[in-house]
Amino acid sequence: MSTAPAPDDDALKRRYKEFLDLLPLSLALAGLAPAEGNRNYTTEQMQMRAEVVQKAFKLARQTVREAIKQA
Repeated sequence: MSTAPAPDDDALKRRYKEFLDLLPLSLALAGLAPAEGNRNYTTEQMQMRAEVVQKAFKLARQTVREAIKQA
């Protein structure tokens, strides 16, 4: 007997897929340079880079939604 995924599971999967689909655009919008060589970032630097990616993701999602509405 197989059980259907809970609605919360479906929503989580949908959000995760949206995140993965928008990740390339988000990273491009963030404009962060890749780490060079064996450079290690400090905790503060990693947190700042993560915040930039989060803001870029929100912008990417908003941009795509607006583009879909206009299409």
